[in-house]
Amino acid sequence: MNESLLALLAFLPLLLAGILLIGFRLPARTAMPVVFVVTALIGLFAWNMTFTRVLASTFQGLILTVAILWIIFGAILLLNTLKHSGGIAAIRNGFSGVSPDRRVQAIIVAWLFGCFIEGASGFGTPAAVAAPLMVALGFPALGAVVVGMMIQSTPVSFGAVGTPIVVGVTGGLHKSGISEQLAANGSSWDHYYHLITSEVAITHGIIGLFMPLILVTIMVRFFGANRSWREGLAIAPFALFAGVCFVVPYMLAGVLLGPEFPSMIGAMVGLAIVVPAARKGFLLPKETWDFPEVSRWPEEWHGDLEIKANEVTDRTPISVFMGWVPYVLLAVFLVLSRTIAPLKDALTSASLGWSNILGETGISGSLQPLYLPGGILVFVVLLTIGLHRMRGSEVKAAFHESTRTLLGAGFVLLFTIPMVRILINSGVNGSDLVSMPVAMARFVADSVGDIYPLFAPTVGALGAFIAGSNTVSNLMLSDFQFNVAGALGLSTSMMVALQAVGAAAGNMIAIHNVVAASATVGLLGREGVTLRKTILPTLYYVLFAGIIGLIAFYGLHVTDGLLGG
Repeated sequence: MNESLLALLAFLPLLLAGILLIGFRLPARTAMPVVFVVTALIGLFAWNMTFTRVLASTFQGLILTVAILWIIFGAILLLNTLKHSGGIAAIRNGFSGVSPDRRVQAIIVAWLFGCFIEGASGFGTPAAVAAPLMVALGFPALGAVVVGMMIQSTPVSFGAVGTPIVVGVTGGLHKSGISEQLAANGSSWDHYYHLITSEVAITHGIIGLFMPLILVTIMVRFFGANRSWREGLAIAPFALFAGVCFVVPYMLAGVLLGPEFPSMIGAMVGLAIVVPAARKGFLLPKETWDFPEVSRWPEEWHGDLEIKANEVTDRTPISVFMGWVPYVLLAVFLVLSRTIAPLKDALTSASLGWSNILGETGISGSLQPLYLPGGILVFVVLLTIGLHRMRGSEVKAAFHESTRTLLGAGFVLLFTIPMVRILINSGVNGSDLVSMPVAMARFVADSVGDIYPLFAPTVGALGAFIAGSNTVSNLMLSDFQFNVAGALGLSTSMMVALQAVGAAAGNMIAIHNVVAASATVGLLGREGVTLRKTILPTLYYVLFAGIIGLIAFYGLHVTDGLLGG
């Protein structure tokens, strides 16, 4: 079959998802089952995959779905627990003490706190944690999801203690073959790996400097009474200050310490500097900005959660400190569980899995309920019940509301993630074709030639869009990006870095990430509305990264210094 036609068929599931969700504005629960069926048919008849492999891929996707739903459940349960314990009211009151300006709250809660959660846990957790917290603070549900999705950009490459680099890039490259080349050039894999990590950190840092400003400006433009870009830009000095406070320690950590901690260190240093500065009004505009009155909100802004979040209880108010304690514990336990080897081994030892599903080699799925962020979240919930001295009726209500929300998200994910696994696993087939994602990437590379570096981040974003994961995109496409760089005579490490950066940006439009965040605030069915807004910062990110790539390759003549190119 013609390569162009194959590439078009490979693109079809993504195009169809975009047309149905964005063009026809269908809810994901209607669109994604259709996309799943089309993907399966393309795999069976165009790629000549066996029916067993398509079915095994579907089962693998369902196992991953359970893992993601476990995370969503934990995030929702913690929020609902704090709502009924009075913790949310305390946190809301605490933020009014920092600044009543919603732009400042978005930078602190969404960007800085969200970046820390991403660095510690990954898996789309920041939006699932930050979005409901923002709703409880008085943000529109749709606005909270849009802002929450934009968190999933700069910190993502170093999310989950560096998993997209540690697992994604390392697993996606032909490490043994590259190591031989490196040894022949008097170098080593460790040096090469450090170079990729440094280039990812520096590229992200340059682009991420402006993300707090973009995040706030988009929020103000789409959710303000005046729909004004100017009201968002008015906070530029403070937003850029917050950006600097995050990206400087972030880049230093990436260059000096490796991929495990840049996002967490950047966020912790940022919070330590920005919160006191905000309390003192440093660089803040004179006018305080807020959303319009709730009565003036369009229907699509509302989610099921926000009505409940403001319920008045007869409980004795708790302190701001006690309100924040569960989130502090969450951050601490996430870090400890990923950095203390004996604890990590103990948590990961509880594993449920299925190797070589239906006899298909290479298709396996596993679930580690205690190690996944969902397990940590539920553990923190149990501690919170005691710390906040909750009544049985309050605990029951929190579990009931969380379970009900989870059921809504589950249906969509049952189709979305299996669809992704069919795409990824399509490389083993009866026609000896490359996998669908690689076919797409090759088509893009062949079409653009020497200016390919401009599009390299977009290829990475495409992988994340379909997989909902920077790590998976890196696993799928790092080797391809490496080979394209070699064919063009360009730095392979820098091209792989552009892949990782683009894949991070793709998380802002990853369908099942949008579904997961929407589920936490009761906003299922309006995923297309979110995607139409988050596509703007995604385009900014991949275009800026591509321009940096062109400058690095053809302006600064960056080379590996390791592979002779």
